[in-house]
Amino acid sequence: MGVGIALRGRPVGRPSRMGDAEGTPLSQPTVQFAITNDDGIDAPGIAALARAASALAELVVVAPAAAQSGVGHQLTTEGALHTQALDGHHYSVDGKPADCARLALTHFAPHAAWLLSGVNHGANLGSDVYTSGTVAAAREAALLGCSSMAISQYVGRGREVDWDLTARRLAPVLRMLLARDLAPGRFWNVNLPHPPSDAVELPVVFCRLDTRAHGVRYRREGDVFVYAGDYHERPRLAGRDVDVCMGGRIAVTEVTLEIAADR
Repeated sequence: MGVGIALRGRPVGRPSRMGDAEGTPLSQPTVQFAITNDDGIDAPGIAALARAASALAELVVVAPAAAQSGVGHQLTTEGALHTQALDGHHYSVDGKPADCARLALTHFAPHAAWLLSGVNHGANLGSDVYTSGTVAAAREAALLGCSSMAISQYVGRGREVDWDLTARRLAPVLRMLLARDLAPGRFWNVNLPHPPSDAVELPVVFCRLDTRAHGVRYRREGDVFVYAGDYHERPRLAGRDVDVCMGGRIAVTEVTLEIAADR
């Protein structure tokens, strides 16, 4: 585990070994993070997340066998969830991201201090939190009482992602957020920008969601409708997460599980 950071989150499990009869000191508990995503266990984004987090904790990866982008908070409650142990710390699941979060926290990594979901290929800003499988995994973890974070990488129009650069930009953000108090029933939603420069250090802005609707448009071809909205041209409210991220800064939002106001 890395030094210089006081990890916040739910308590970790028991020490990895017991002291002996001669009074050998107990070893310290191993801090453990569960890692998942919605792009699939072989996606480059989850590898970037593992690189950014590996210095902070032992990682247990429990991720979908295939891409599950945009499935929202779907869960498998009927039928079997088939899993495959790729090694002692990587598990492939024939299910949804929220299924992976449940299996991680109830079976494969039940003492995880945090669940980290991502890094998604594409932003999850504003109203995207309702459709994103990446965000749903973090939300499910929060529902189960585990500190959690969803991380996504905005992709500029016609551009490729440098995942090594993503990992380098993410590492200090992880360290900062893992050390902050996070109230029960809340989780972090992090969106990394895609500026034209290769600068590693980017401004971090704590901001609110911009939940206004996308510019929803469809192109009709007979009886077929094809979505024709432009993600990059979606409305932006100054200071909210869409504006922050698309303006070249790292957008961090504390999302609550409450979806209706108290009356």
